[in-house]
Amino acid sequence: MLYGAKKNKVIGIDISIETTTYAIIDVRGNIIAKDVFSTIDYPDVNSYVVALCDRIVNLIQDNCSMDEVRSIGISAPSGNFKTGCIENSPNMPWHGVIPLAAMLRDRLGLAVALGNDSHAVALGEQAFGSGHGLSDFGVVTIGSGLGSAFLSHGKIHLGYSGFAGELGHVCVEDGGRPCNCGLRGCLERYVAASGVVETARELMAGSDKPSMMRSVGQLTPKIITQCCDEGDEMAIEVYRRTGYYLGIGLANFATLVNPQAIIITGGVSRAGKWLMGPAKESFDSHVFHNIRGKVSLIISTLDNRERDILGASVMAWEVEEYSLFK
Repeated sequence: MLYGAKKNKVIGIDISIETTTYAIIDVRGNIIAKDVFSTIDYPDVNSYVVALCDRIVNLIQDNCSMDEVRSIGISAPSGNFKTGCIENSPNMPWHGVIPLAAMLRDRLGLAVALGNDSHAVALGEQAFGSGHGLSDFGVVTIGSGLGSAFLSHGKIHLGYSGFAGELGHVCVEDGGRPCNCGLRGCLERYVAASGVVETARELMAGSDKPSMMRSVGQLTPKIITQCCDEGDEMAIEVYRRTGYYLGIGLANFATLVNPQAIIITGGVSRAGKWLMGPAKESFDSHVFHNIRGKVSLIISTLDNRERDILGASVMAWEVEEYSLFK
């Protein structure tokens, strides 16, 4: 490496249940190059790490050089920033505690930071989205699961063991629907994608009222939203019930941490007014009176996948540098 040459790029990685997106990102947040592959094709984590590292090396060789890359940031479900591990994820194919950051560091010879996917979302929103300029705000991501994170005085609050912000696993219905985490009645089971569909199926089973949802083979939150747009009363009721539970969860969240705003993101949030109207009404009914009217509920406008790899890149810039290529 030339004397004085600067490591001015990082690798951002976003791991989801279905896909893994990885990218080279410069100091200004520009995505130099990115690619994607299927996570579910690798039920064995060791094979997954080999494939991921090979793909990262190829992406670097095609677009820059290894001595320009400072570090790696990873966004992953059930990721723990303090340990660098994916810990007992209820939804990922790899079970137990997976030391993913150490596995990549040992193979690639670069510093690696790993955090919860909601952690990365919050950092991405802070740097590039609706959280820009805010010091105290929460992020709630509603998709196949429900994750959350919050920043206090501009910094992510991790908690004692790294798992602060598990809003999806607070109880909103005592003895309610069983959750993959082992508990019952978790918010995630009523508000995440599978919970929305389950509510729709319960309503259809409990009534003989007509609904466009009855003719759909593969029901999804997106299709339910489309039915709402067509004036389907039962579909509208699905999101009314979903929004009611979401509002309770957000009110509990806001009452505990007193944020300036809560940013809502993820696929289910695309239901828009059908979800957020009932959620806001429920939120106002359940939040502590001294902060009622002082917390903004905001729908994110960023592209989810791009924001998440950018959030992972923020973690990469903050990790202590380590490299075999100095």
